[in-house]
Amino acid sequence: MNDISKLLLVLAMALMMSAICTSLAIPILKRKQAGQSIRDEGPQSHKKKEGTPTIGGIAILIAIGITAIATKQFSPDAGFIGISLIAFGLIGFADDYMKVKKKHNLGLRAWQKILLQTVVSAALVVYFMASRSNPTLVIVPFTDRVLDFSNYYLLFGILLLVASSNSVNLTDGLDGLASGVSAIVAAFFAVAGASLGFMTESLFGVLIAGACLGFLVFNRYPAKVFMGDTGSMALGGGLAAFSMATNLELFLPIVGIVFVLEALSVILQVASFKLTGKRIFKMAPLHHHFELSGMKEQKVAVMLWVITIIFAAVAFGGL
Repeated sequence: MNDISKLLLVLAMALMMSAICTSLAIPILKRKQAGQSIRDEGPQSHKKKEGTPTIGGIAILIAIGITAIATKQFSPDAGFIGISLIAFGLIGFADDYMKVKKKHNLGLRAWQKILLQTVVSAALVVYFMASRSNPTLVIVPFTDRVLDFSNYYLLFGILLLVASSNSVNLTDGLDGLASGVSAIVAAFFAVAGASLGFMTESLFGVLIAGACLGFLVFNRYPAKVFMGDTGSMALGGGLAAFSMATNLELFLPIVGIVFVLEALSVILQVASFKLTGKRIFKMAPLHHHFELSGMKEQKVAVMLWVITIIFAAVAFGGL
């Protein structure tokens, strides 16, 4: 079996396993009354989503785990990516659990999330650096250069993991948005990694893409389940870890342009309001601005998927 056949097989297996796990998780989450609480200050059109099962990200993680074991995706880098998914997923689960238990949209405080993410990220980067011979080398997009971050890589890695986790988390605000964009980003790193000779890592990337697509079957508009912070934080951490394992860290902001724009819109909105008392966007994150500007939710999601595909093509040209 050639490399392309392996990638497609693993993709299909992960997709099917994720779809099965998600379909089984939905009634369980309903019985556990793990329903989504909608913010009062959010778009009023989202009020109808109140009570939709959340914490569906567990199904994504279980599907990735089962498929990884079934396809024997074992290597130090694959382990690093898997541990990153689980570690950030646990932080997200703690946040989701508090929200469900309290029956409102406030879980962990912002400083608690950042603290936990920073500690976990530091441990992960130290492990990554200790398990590789040249862990601090980073490919520069659109050049033939490779940068050595040397002693600065620890700080760089921590910032990358924390920023990615929070950015994907902010993107998870519309049906199918985060799962669709994450699938495209993971697919890019899988193909890019394979082209650079990181075959084992690429197969793990295909696991993530397939699991996101399988979840999307039930998460697309109108969503029957949400991934919650369990899924969004896990995917953010996992995608950052995957970029590290393939030396493509600087490509993440390009192919993940939607994640960047979503996070940047929140930063600019908060800064503008505190400094001037005025808002730049009708609502942040950015996807809500488009909604309140008259675009239908599903069209906003598709538009941002297409933008991700375009920037994935641009990023691939920069290899």
